Amino acid sequence: MQSVYLAIALAPLLGAIITGLFGRSIGRSATHWLTIAAVGVSCLLSLIVLAQMLWGGIEPYNASVYTWAFADGLRIEVGFLIDRLTALMMAVVTFVSLMVHIYTVGYMYDDAGYQRFFSYINLFTFSMLMLVMANNFMQLFFGWEAVGLVSYLLIGFWFNRESAIFASLKAFLVNRVGDMGFLIGIAAVLTYYGSLDYAEVFAAAHANPDLTMTLFGNQALVASVVCILLFIGAMGKSAQMPLHVWLPDSMEGPTPISALIHAATMVTAGIFMVARMSPLFELSDTALSVVLVIGALTAFLMGLVGVVQNDIKRVIAYSTLSQLGYMFVALGASAYAAGMFHLMTHAFFKALLFLAAGAVIVALHHEQDMRKMGNLRRYLPITHLTMLIGLLALCAVPFFSGYYSKDIIIKAVHEAHRTGATFAYWAVLLSEFVTALYSFRLYFLVFWGEERIDPHAKEHMAHLPRYVLPAMEWPLILLAIPSAVIGYLTVTPLIFGDFFDQSLLVSEHQDVLHELGKSFHGPWSFAVHALNGPAFYLALAGFLTAWFFYIVRPGLLPLVRERLNLVYRILERKFGFDDLWIGGFAGSGRGIGRFLWKVGDAGLIDGVMVNGTANTVGRTAAVIRGLQSGYLYHYAFAMIIGLLVLLTWFVGVWRGWFA
Repeated sequence: MQSVYLAIALAPLLGAIITGLFGRSIGRSATHWLTIAAVGVSCLLSLIVLAQMLWGGIEPYNASVYTWAFADGLRIEVGFLIDRLTALMMAVVTFVSLMVHIYTVGYMYDDAGYQRFFSYINLFTFSMLMLVMANNFMQLFFGWEAVGLVSYLLIGFWFNRESAIFASLKAFLVNRVGDMGFLIGIAAVLTYYGSLDYAEVFAAAHANPDLTMTLFGNQALVASVVCILLFIGAMGKSAQMPLHVWLPDSMEGPTPISALIHAATMVTAGIFMVARMSPLFELSDTALSVVLVIGALTAFLMGLVGVVQNDIKRVIAYSTLSQLGYMFVALGASAYAAGMFHLMTHAFFKALLFLAAGAVIVALHHEQDMRKMGNLRRYLPITHLTMLIGLLALCAVPFFSGYYSKDIIIKAVHEAHRTGATFAYWAVLLSEFVTALYSFRLYFLVFWGEERIDPHAKEHMAHLPRYVLPAMEWPLILLAIPSAVIGYLTVTPLIFGDFFDQSLLVSEHQDVLHELGKSFHGPWSFAVHALNGPAFYLALAGFLTAWFFYIVRPGLLPLVRERLNLVYRILERKFGFDDLWIGGFAGSGRGIGRFLWKVGDAGLIDGVMVNGTANTVGRTAAVIRGLQSGYLYHYAFAMIIGLLVLLTWFVGVWRGWFA
């Protein structure tokens, strides 16, 4: 199986290298066929591995593939840990990536950087696969940084747009903040557990669970410090407050990469990492409470910001922030399987929503403002239907995939006995109303109501090349199917079966999913049971609110905004987090830089040391230049005076006058 695992990881890398170096030579058609084939091979092999894990009886694989260095007892290796958790992630990452690759053929049909884009997304897929397949912290960090680097290249793909350059730089720098915590956490793992290999670290941690360290003069549990530092890295990659500010701005990149970042790759890296590190996190209730509360705050507050956005991609971006918060709430409640289950269902319907939004944007000649859309179901029937399926899954409508994963998270956190669990329960419960409100606000503004399409955009839609929309619609259909049914089909084995038994460690007294399983009687009855819970009615209230204000009485919206002007301004300012980072931290950094430039560089170095020395020499030369008259008798007189001075000095020394 090692050859299979190598093929899964290296096929996208090979595609990225060939298209990156020789894309212009082989042409557009060969570029997209090669990269799609590379990801297709990875996807097919990943699905085979997952099937073998489920029904073929193959054992988890944990071995080194290549030893890079060996120093002072420390092995730095490239290795694979392939168990059911990894197999699930590999299948999700490669399937969504394959759909994005196919979709890109239509979306980027007229872009000058066509070959470069395909090379980047192949490289992105390779980086994510290396991250999820790693069996050691060094390889995990390599994949972690690689997805950050490629995301920087992709968000700033249209490098002639100033907003894209700013967004890519913002994403890169904010992620560096989280990555610093992540790197220090890995250093602490090596220092206190003596290894970078997952299995060895987990064994060492459980052999001495009460190990402490001195931190700021106090004793702290090593497991708590390590897990919080690792979670800071996850906050950056998976965009949790306050390190979330880069994710909405990543919409400046092309829509296919928005789908890939938000659905299956970069933002899910932090979720996967915390789940993979469950043996460490289970040793620290403090760390899990931090995860729980941060996730709950992000789920609720970022959903509220999504309500006031007018850019179709930004609404979906804030939805991603909120759903990532749900996943972290599940992890913080020790319901790791529920978090991974929501990661899987979310990957399908979020990729569907982004790609459907991209189809709308391309059809309207790159218009993204929902206020300039309306009644598009007449022109884009397949996009309309598939986006509706994605929104129903997002809003946790019973029987759709998102219902099973979100409802289980709400029930799990309600059953959890951990600090912050009560707050988290109410946050994710109220988020159901908020999610339905911004989702159906988007739906009604784009596909219903009065037609507000610009005439030029309408003309562009009529003259699109015939292959463009079908190339984008087939991935939508293929993603709509799992968005509708994957939850129903997989909830039993993934949540209430033994699928993750060998991959995730949960303390017996914190196993909330085991308690929920006692009342689980199949996916059908679980969905019907939604009528007895508050989440369904909160989502229904959100739908009715959006329907009333955007279809029945849209004229009331200005009045509501006037009455709630303060709230609206707070949400429009995104709770001030952008101001904090850009005006506060970044502004302070620029201020310090200006001070050092003016005082240190311009004043001290240039003004005193460089220019000051030159000015001193110049002034001295100006004084001496006045002594140069050009008359011979002046020079003769000066020589005579000098000779008299020297003779006087010699006579004085000889006579002892100066003794």
